[in-house]
Amino acid sequence: MFTGIITDIGTVRAVAKTGDTRFEIGTGYDVSGIDMGASIACNGCCLTVIEKGKEWFAIEASAETLSKTTLGDWREGTRINLERALKIGDELGGHIVSGHVDGVGEVIAITPEGDSKRFNFRVPHDIARFIAQKGSVAIDGTSLTVNEVEGDTFGVNIIPHTQTVTTWGGMRVGQAVNIEIDMLARYVARLTEYKPT
Repeated sequence: MFTGIITDIGTVRAVAKTGDTRFEIGTGYDVSGIDMGASIACNGCCLTVIEKGKEWFAIEASAETLSKTTLGDWREGTRINLERALKIGDELGGHIVSGHVDGVGEVIAITPEGDSKRFNFRVPHDIARFIAQKGSVAIDGTSLTVNEVEGDTFGVNIIPHTQTVTTWGGMRVGQAVNIEIDMLARYVARLTEYKPT
């Protein structure tokens, strides 16, 4: 489990495609404190550490993960948002994030609003119905509050601090992003749709 509060910006150092795809990620984390098998959210996707070295760790992604996320577009030099797994007793500053990406959205507009920026996204129809005004959403692993929703589009504001300490400062129109809907919305929808036989 995660909170959607980004704690490092990693950089893809190497990509190797074998049976699965192996990514080597450069990080500012103290790698000696990362256990083998630990979960790290990489642009919002919960991935398992399979190897590590000085200032880097490696993860593998299956074909399923590549098809449902933006990981298939990662190349050497790609910058990604990182978050270590939540520990009991940690401050929950964002919202409960599982690291299970629901789909890929697209940045359709970026508009300055004071010192902040308003980002607008288009998401697949099956995801859009779970996104609510003033609700939570995780985009590329970042916990954000939804400002407005209209059909399959919605907007969020990104403050200058977030633009600096995450990859949001380099985001551009047309960019694909990982979307994880709010866990509560997912279960409420399932309960309302369930019809016992």
